[in-house]
Amino acid sequence: MLYWFLKWIALGPWLKVVFRPHVEGAENVPDSGPTILASNHLSYADWLFMPLTLPRRVTFVAKAEYFTTPGVKGWLQKKFFSGAGQVPIDRSGASAAEGALASARRILGEGDLFGIYPEGTRSHDGRLYRGKTGVARLALETGVPVIPVAVLGTDVVAPPGKKFGSFTRPGVRFGAPLDFSRYEGMENDRYILRAITDEIMYEIMQLSGQEYVDMYAGKAKELSQKSAAEAKRAEREGREDHADPGQQKQAS
Repeated sequence: MLYWFLKWIALGPWLKVVFRPHVEGAENVPDSGPTILASNHLSYADWLFMPLTLPRRVTFVAKAEYFTTPGVKGWLQKKFFSGAGQVPIDRSGASAAEGALASARRILGEGDLFGIYPEGTRSHDGRLYRGKTGVARLALETGVPVIPVAVLGTDVVAPPGKKFGSFTRPGVRFGAPLDFSRYEGMENDRYILRAITDEIMYEIMQLSGQEYVDMYAGKAKELSQKSAAEAKRAEREGREDHADPGQQKQAS
């Protein structure tokens, strides 16, 4: 109930009035039945704007810590994330990835829409990165179609790593459903999983117009941070080398 209250009364109408998000291809999303919505990931605002454009509920998985924090803050956090269409990762498996897939299978088994970000994390620079194969495994194990989705402009509204963004009109594009039933029974073939994932990422790229980088987003972000740290260190050393010679001599 809280989900629909936030979507239709408390939060959704305000977001629609202020940002006026536009949508294309919403007719590709079925009125009923399980479907995977595989989207690019530009900002934490993605999971607000993409479901806002559809009449059906879209559920994502989130870290279990969002639902298990003790105290009043934890209770409020749990209520908000549950109400915003997120469920905790099932921790009964051996890893978080397996737990996320278990939660996803349960959601799809109930006939609902499941949202997933194949990149695994937000893009730090607006480019589209290599997808992880969990989305392909999920599609083959459940036999449901995958709809590629592109969110646009959310990284302007809520830029990664910044407290405040700029105003723009975000958009959401839904592509045609992708059917992978031809690969039925091959969910343990890593080459098939990679081929399916790459096909999904290509369709997302076509919808979003993003530059594609054949590298995982987490690794790219790590390299970017390392490069930035090295640049700062070089700049600092350069300033020290060009310090006033008189001051250097006096200091010695």
